[in-house]
Amino acid sequence: MKNPIVEELLAILRKDQVLHEPDELLVYESDGLTLHRSRPLAVVLPESTEDVAALLRLLARLGVPFVARGAGTGLSGGGVAESDAVIIGLARMNRILRIDYENRLAIVEPGLINLHLTRAVEPRGYYYAPDPSSQMSCTIGGNVAENSGGPHCLKHGMTTNHILALEVVLPDGQVVELGGGGAEAPGYNLVGLFVGSEGMFGIATKITVRLKRAPQAVKTMLVDFLRVEDASRAVSAIIAARILPAALEMMDRATVKAVEASVLAAGLPTDAAAVLIIELDGVSAGLAEDEGSVIEICKREGARQVRVARNAEERIRLWAGRKGAFGAMGRISPDLMVQDAVIPRSKLPEVLPAVYRIAERCRLRVSNVFHAGDGNLHPNINFDSRDVDEVRRVNLACKEIMELCVQAGGSITGEHGVGLDKKEYMHLIFSDEDLSAMAALRSCFDPQGLANPGKVLPMHRCRAF
Repeated sequence: MKNPIVEELLAILRKDQVLHEPDELLVYESDGLTLHRSRPLAVVLPESTEDVAALLRLLARLGVPFVARGAGTGLSGGGVAESDAVIIGLARMNRILRIDYENRLAIVEPGLINLHLTRAVEPRGYYYAPDPSSQMSCTIGGNVAENSGGPHCLKHGMTTNHILALEVVLPDGQVVELGGGGAEAPGYNLVGLFVGSEGMFGIATKITVRLKRAPQAVKTMLVDFLRVEDASRAVSAIIAARILPAALEMMDRATVKAVEASVLAAGLPTDAAAVLIIELDGVSAGLAEDEGSVIEICKREGARQVRVARNAEERIRLWAGRKGAFGAMGRISPDLMVQDAVIPRSKLPEVLPAVYRIAERCRLRVSNVFHAGDGNLHPNINFDSRDVDEVRRVNLACKEIMELCVQAGGSITGEHGVGLDKKEYMHLIFSDEDLSAMAALRSCFDPQGLANPGKVLPMHRCRAF
């Protein structure tokens, strides 16, 4: 017999929009972070704002919690639902509703794949700037929920800097408009509040994004070093020289070897301790001078070789290697823990060696590929979730890495969100009063606590719970 809640869902949606069989739910038991697994009560696939509003009205009446989900590429457990919750999958709401080149904006649905927007506007000389490494598969709605970053966010900003307005269905089913759709809206910045709220305030069903003109010129460099510390110092030196690259990425030896052993091999030097991918963009006139300065700084800091991409094909190949690094690391072991923390750039030379020491002490294999320019670290730990002791050591290492980064003046997440994975670290940077204020703010949008429950806020430290 079907669950009575499933019967209620089938009463307002078509049969092909409601998934409830065990084999169907298996696909949704985790997001990109496989350490956290739980099968939902059901998965529903709305196709319009009206569908979403009807669903949330029903779930509010029944008191059933829900989790909005895009492509499931998240890396914090944010898209995981407990067995009493319904996942609202937004993959079918994937249309570009409007492109306005005159005002440099587009209106899209939340299930639109990030890269598909840039491909749609590229022929007219425009692009959408936020470019997570998963941009080939992640959705813009998911990017809004997590305030996603990406390599080019160093210069061009995070997702929040490119969202102009939102149509949102609140947890009670009410549809509201946030923002000014291109003009600055008077009053509180509710768009800025919603972006990065990790699905706890409601579901965005229409998203107005800013489009950018493609740069006149681009220079992409591959720089290799025999010491990680030298590469780290070069990162700080470039920014200190008042040069702001579009992207400034680092990969260590373990990552380079994994990439070069995969189908994404980009000709990276496997004997280097670290490589930097540095990209400059802007008007042609001043770019050559910045390129010369970057090369000089890197050589001064111990670079062994600087290679400048000669054409678009070489540039695409380098970026394919960088953006495919997580996938390449995933070939090494059954599971991969992709961590996410932020530190001041100047602390890279001391924090990176400490990360390797933590991994060695915990008898784990760690690699680093990250957004070096803004100090957004991504230590990757290869492990096997079937090994209980290894999972224990992974959790211990993650805790020590988080504490290390906070002690260095950093934070516990830069772009992956808190979700399930980091909520017990929130006390490292927030007081109990801070957490209670966050919970009180959430209750303004979701007084029943139905939207993505159990995420972000540690319940035992939060008086509002």
